[in-house]
Amino acid sequence: MTNAPEDFDLDDELAETAGWDDEADPEETIGSMELAERHALRRVVGLSTELEDISEVEYRQLRLERVVLVGVWTEGSVQDAENSMAELALLAETAGSQVLENVYQRRDKPDPATYIGRGKVDGVREIVQATGADTVIMDGELAPSQLRNLEDKLKVKVVDRTALILDIFAQHAKSKEGKAQVELAQLSYMKQRLRGWGGQLSRQAGGRVAGGEGIGGRGPGETKIETDRRRINDKIAKLRRELAQMKTTRVTKRGERHRNAVPSVAIAGYTNAGKSSILNRLTDAGVLVEDALFATLDPTTRRTTTSDGRVYTMTDTVGFVRHLPHQLVEAFRSTLEEVADADLIVHVVDGSHPDPEGQLSAVRGVFADVDAGKVRELVVINKADIADPLTLARLRLNEPHSVVCSAKTGEGIAEVLAAIEDDLPRPAIEVRLLLPYSRGDLVSRLHDKAEVLATEHTADGTLVHARVSEALAGELELYTLSESEPS
Repeated sequence: MTNAPEDFDLDDELAETAGWDDEADPEETIGSMELAERHALRRVVGLSTELEDISEVEYRQLRLERVVLVGVWTEGSVQDAENSMAELALLAETAGSQVLENVYQRRDKPDPATYIGRGKVDGVREIVQATGADTVIMDGELAPSQLRNLEDKLKVKVVDRTALILDIFAQHAKSKEGKAQVELAQLSYMKQRLRGWGGQLSRQAGGRVAGGEGIGGRGPGETKIETDRRRINDKIAKLRRELAQMKTTRVTKRGERHRNAVPSVAIAGYTNAGKSSILNRLTDAGVLVEDALFATLDPTTRRTTTSDGRVYTMTDTVGFVRHLPHQLVEAFRSTLEEVADADLIVHVVDGSHPDPEGQLSAVRGVFADVDAGKVRELVVINKADIADPLTLARLRLNEPHSVVCSAKTGEGIAEVLAAIEDDLPRPAIEVRLLLPYSRGDLVSRLHDKAEVLATEHTADGTLVHARVSEALAGELELYTLSESEPS
C-alpha cells in the first residue's frame, strides 16, 4: 500500500515514529471525538463501484428501488382498473420504491406465458430501458413460468403483487409471532417458485466422509433445487410448530374471557382505513398510528367499559387488501381468529377513498375465508372530515347499520361508542338479589361481570336488579329473591 488516506487515525506515539506531522488539536482525538472519527466513513477520491457490482442489500440502502408498474384489466370499469393501479403504487411506495411509470393493458384474461401479451412485453422493456428502472411489479399473482419468462425478456427483476405485499409485511412485523407468520407465508410462496439451472446444480452423493454410500453409491444424487425445497419444507414445519405453541397463549386468554363472560369487539377493515386511530380514540390505547399501508400487523387488545359499567375487550387487527395472498390468510389465521371469535366486528371503512364499496367487499371476502361471516357487524365510516358528503350519504344508504365519524377530529366518536354498547351482547338472565352488607365483594363482582340495572340499600342488605350470565346466576342462587318475595 503506497498511499495512506489523509484522515487515517493512529496514536500520537505511532505517528511520531512514522514521522507524520499531527497538527490536529489533541483534545479532538480523544474520548467521544475519537470514537466518532473511528466510526466515520471516509471517501477515497478516484475509486468507485458500479451499482451492478454490489449486492442487492447494499443497493437498496444506497437508493430507493426504481420500479415500473404493469397491470392487466380483465373486468370492471376503467375507474376500477385505475383504482387498482393506484393502490399498487401505494403498496410499492410503502415497500420503499420510487414509481417511475404506471401502465396497464386491456385483455379478456392474462396471457398464460407472460401475463401481458408478447408485444406488450417489448413495450414494457422499452419503458424499462428509457426510465432506467430496476424492477417491474405486476398487478397480479404470477405463475412460476410467467415470472421466469418475464425476467428473461425484460432483463430486470420482476415482482408480483403477492411478493410485494409479503415484503411489506416482512418490513412491518415486530413481534416474534408476527415475524414467524410472515416468514411462513414467504416460504410457502417461495417453495413454488424455486429455479434450477439443470445439471450444473446436481450433486454427487460423495464418499462416506461426505455422508454418502462410498464406492458404488456415487451418482447424480440430490439436485440443488431438491435440496432447497427440502430445507424450505423443514423450515415450514418448524415455524408451524412454533406458531402452534404461541397460539396456546392466545387461546388461553380467549378462554378466560369466555369463562368470565367478557364480550369482545374486533376492529377490522381495509388497510389504512384508520382502525388504530379508532382504537386510540375509544380506549386511549396508544397504538402506533401511521399513514401507511399495513402499519399494524400485531393485534392489540385493550379492556374497556361501557357507560353503564359493562366490561368488554377491543382488539385492533391486521388490515386487509384486495387479493390478499392466500399464504398470508393461512399464516395469519391464528391472528384472524380474533375476528371470527368476536361478539361484534367494528368494520372501519375509509369514507374518503375513491371506491369504499370495493373495500367493504374485499374485507367481507376475507371474513368469509376465516369463518367470520356470521358475526354481528357495525360499519364505521371514518375520515368524515375529508370525505365527499355525497359519498357518505351513499354509504349510509347502502349500509343501514353504520355510523359516520372522524378519528382525527373526534367527530362522531360518541355515536360510535353508543352504537357499540347497543350491539354488545347482554347477559341472558335477569335476577333480583338481596346481598348482605358483609358480601360487598359480590356487589363489586356484579358491577364487573354483569349489567347492573338498579341498586337499593335497605336494612337487610343491598337490593340489586341485574342481568347476569348463566354461570354467575348459579353462584348467586343463594341470594336470589323469588318472584313472590318483596323487592
